[in-house]
This record gives sequence, structure tokens and C-alpha cells, in this order.
Amino acid sequence: MNSTAQILADFRSQVTQLLQERDKEWEASRKLVEARQLTATLKRLIEEAHRVDLPVIIRDAITLALGNSEAARIQDLPGPRLKELTGLPPTKAVRALCVWFGVVEGPMLQWPVTSLRSEETEAFAHSHSNPFDLLLDADVASLLDLGAGDLSFATELVELCVAPLQQRQRELILHSLDRLQPGSKLGGPLHPERERLNGLRSRTGLSFQFYGNQDMFDLGNLDQAGKLAPRYTIATCWAPATPTFAYEPTRLSDQIITQELHRTKGTFRQTHFSGEWALEVQHGDRALLFPPWKFEIRGPLALLDLLARRGLLCVLGAVDTQVFWEILAQLFDDVRYRPDNQPLTSDNLPTIFGEIFERLSRLALGDTLNLSDCGPLRRQIPRILPLHPTQDPFYRFRSVLIRRGAVFPGNPASSTARRFSDMVEESPPWMLILVPD
Repeated sequence: MNSTAQILADFRSQVTQLLQERDKEWEASRKLVEARQLTATLKRLIEEAHRVDLPVIIRDAITLALGNSEAARIQDLPGPRLKELTGLPPTKAVRALCVWFGVVEGPMLQWPVTSLRSEETEAFAHSHSNPFDLLLDADVASLLDLGAGDLSFATELVELCVAPLQQRQRELILHSLDRLQPGSKLGGPLHPERERLNGLRSRTGLSFQFYGNQDMFDLGNLDQAGKLAPRYTIATCWAPATPTFAYEPTRLSDQIITQELHRTKGTFRQTHFSGEWALEVQHGDRALLFPPWKFEIRGPLALLDLLARRGLLCVLGAVDTQVFWEILAQLFDDVRYRPDNQPLTSDNLPTIFGEIFERLSRLALGDTLNLSDCGPLRRQIPRILPLHPTQDPFYRFRSVLIRRGAVFPGNPASSTARRFSDMVEESPPWMLILVPD
């Protein structure tokens, strides 16, 4: 057996073995070969074949066997090539490739996934002032809102998007989640009002779900129940929490992070309040109460990993100064921007970031900057969250746009973003618009 034949035989064996272990995914893959989904499925499979680490022979064989994603019907695909690749007839062969590449993950496939390519998304982001207009252009209008709070952003998004989508006989899929426990006495105005929640749930032209008491980094149960899509056209997070994302644990030790928390926030301890656990922070002569997880540190790498997995376009809005620079440190290729065990402070930011700091500081409200104009973007960002089968341990963003300010004309925004103008002690925040590769 020659080397090409052996490589193909090994791949067939891997596919066969995986199918024996993935009954649910195999069953769910039926939807991906339906006529209305087929073209998008073929495109996505070819994209995955070029994204993951595969032998060139297998990658090229998949591209040819899938008709370069130009086939409109299963019957148009080259059956013998698919048979050689998977050992299966055309329909089952395409389904098998869906399972092998992890394109189908159990019941999640009840939610449609856009067929837009990352380069198309990048071009859109660079040519439109409102990134959320992508929902009107994409074949699937879906958005995941992480840390949705009082659902103010969700409400504004719905008012802007649902009517024009309805005119095109399409609906908006909007899934929002927040870690605050509904009914908790902690969190104050960040809880959604019942009237707002009911209004979103009953809105025509909108498929809306809200999941409270939900850690954004623990979505396994929602995924298993089919309540989330594997990927959304847009994934967003407004006002990513400080200090949760203000310190990166892969470059700062637990001891240093704890020291910084005590230095900047004061002393703190776990306590009880109204029958639930709370975090008590002694700030000067005042004792402030927060949800018990308020000071859990996840860091920007975890947030970026989550966004890149879940969104074709990722938007971080109303990002405060501390979180912004910690995120930025992870986006540049040069390691000098993420020094080990050195917290980023207003005193050392000019030294660490140099000309980049000066350039970004000169941005006026409303201005936009392509981050790659400041230096090479990081080519291999490590994944922090658990890997899925066939998932590469590294990823990158092909494009990062930086915009200065909290609110922009014609753009939906959260209530936190709209309050920034009243926070006289706060520097203007930032928006990041990222396109994963």
C-alpha cells in the first residue's frame, strides 16, 4: 500500500472509530445535509479542513470530495471520492465529516449557524460603523450576550434589528446569560426587570432566551440540553467585569493578584446576607456587599477564548481602562507587553506599551484604530478553556479594531455604557471589535 493510500486508510479508520462513540452527534447531523443547510455545511467543512492540522493529502481530498462547496445537492458530489475518504456513500459521508470535525455537537444543531467566512466578516467590520448591522446582512441573525445584566443592550438591539429582519421574513436569535441569581438581593440594578424580560420573551420576530444564575464559563449543561447554538454570528460582552478580567492568571501569580486586590479594593471576606453568601469589601469606612464570586479572577485569555469559540464576530463594549490594557497585552505578538508578575498600572503603562500607549491615548471619542497598525497581532493565542475534539490548542484574531468611547451613534449599548458619561472619575472606555480566524 503506497503512502497516499495508507494516509486515506488511516483517516477512514479514525472516522469509523469516532462514529462508534458519537451516536447523538451522528443523529443530529441529519439536519446538516438537508437541502437548505447543505451549502453552508459544505463551506464550513472545507473551512475546518483548512483550519485544523491535517495531512495535505486529506485536506485536499476533502476539498475535492465536497465539490469545493459549490454543490447544491448531495447528488452533485463525487461519490467515489467520498467513499475513498470515509468508506461511506455521499450523504452518510458528509454527515460523518460533520461529526469528525465537531461541526455538529449533539442537540445544539437545532440552532442555525451562519455560513459567513471570517474574511467576509472582517471586510464588513472594516466598512461599517455599526458592527451589529452584520445581523441584518448575515444569512443567520444570531447573537450571544454574555453578562447580559439588566438586558438593556438586548432591548436596544431588538428595537434596532427585529423590524428590518421581519421585513425580510427572518427572525433574530438572541440568547442572553448572566451570573446573577434571579431574586438575589445582591447586584441591585443589574437584575433585569420582569416587565422587560416578559416583553422580550413575547416579542414577535424574536427567538429570545435568558439564562440567569449562569456562569459563562460553565455552559456544558446548556449545550447538552440544546439551549445554545455552537456558534453565533455575533458574541458580545458589555462592561467585562473588574477585577474578574483585569488580571491575567497566566502571567500573574495568585499572591500578586491577591496583593493587588487588597491594595486597590481593600480588605474583603465571605459573609452571609439575607440568607445567601456574599462578598463583603471594606472600602474606607464603608462595607460594600457583592455576589460571592465578584473577586474570582478569570483573566482576559479565558474571555477571549470563549468569545472566539462562540462568535464569528466578537464585540467587547464599555471596557474600562484596567481591563482594556490587560486584554491588549494578550493581543500583541510581542511578549514585552505581558511581563511576568508585573501588574499593569497607570504608572507603568506608558513604559510597557510605549508608542502604542501614546497613540491610543490620543484617540478622540468616536475614533477607530486598526490594532495591527500598532504592531503585529499575536499569531498563537493559547486556549484556556477545555479543548473540543479536533480543536487546535491555539487560535488567533485576524482583525482587531479599537474604538474609543462607550456609546456610538446608531449602535445599541448597555445601560452601563450609557452611564459612563456621568462617571466623572472614569476615563472614557473602549470598544474592541474582533474577528477570529
